[in-house]
Amino acid sequence: MIPAPTPSELEKLRQDIVFSDKLQQQALTFHTTWGLFSPREIDAGSKLLLEHIKVDKNTKALDMGCGYGALGLTLASMCPDGSVTMVDKDYVAIEYCRKNADVNELSNTDIFLSNGLNQVEASDFDLIVTNLPAKSGKELYQLMFHDTHQKLKPGGTCYIVTINGLRQFVKRHFMDIFGNYKKLKQGAVYTVAMATKN
Repeated sequence: MIPAPTPSELEKLRQDIVFSDKLQQQALTFHTTWGLFSPREIDAGSKLLLEHIKVDKNTKALDMGCGYGALGLTLASMCPDGSVTMVDKDYVAIEYCRKNADVNELSNTDIFLSNGLNQVEASDFDLIVTNLPAKSGKELYQLMFHDTHQKLKPGGTCYIVTINGLRQFVKRHFMDIFGNYKKLKQGAVYTVAMATKN
């Protein structure tokens, strides 16, 4: 039988998890909590995706499913004269993402609740990024891909990281929706790919 946690142990579990990392040469600090995705460190898929994203200082980006901000806040630090919209359907994720934007003094962000992109009004993004959740269902993925295509400006790019088991699904739908697909990196677990709106 596992012993019950003491009151002091429970109180410790309620405290923020805090860690720092260097992503794309940007030193960032993150506050997270139990229940959020990868709360103790930046997950390997997000790190792999960030290695393959190209932005300039004026980029207008969107992070779909931002969590506590690993992708979007890195992009915000890379494009100081641009802006990053960050959305998630989890209000706790949004709360921590906003906290992390403040902690890292990144004011070029707009962070709010949205189921996919249904609350996003702009449709002129240079790039949209997402670390696609592995178990959200193919129906949601299809909505996300179509909405992504709609929200990008002509010439805009979608960057995506998925578990390898979803790579053929992503390829088929990107070819159907965007008319193109490029695999940037396939590792042991994750695949990074992109598509461009013509």
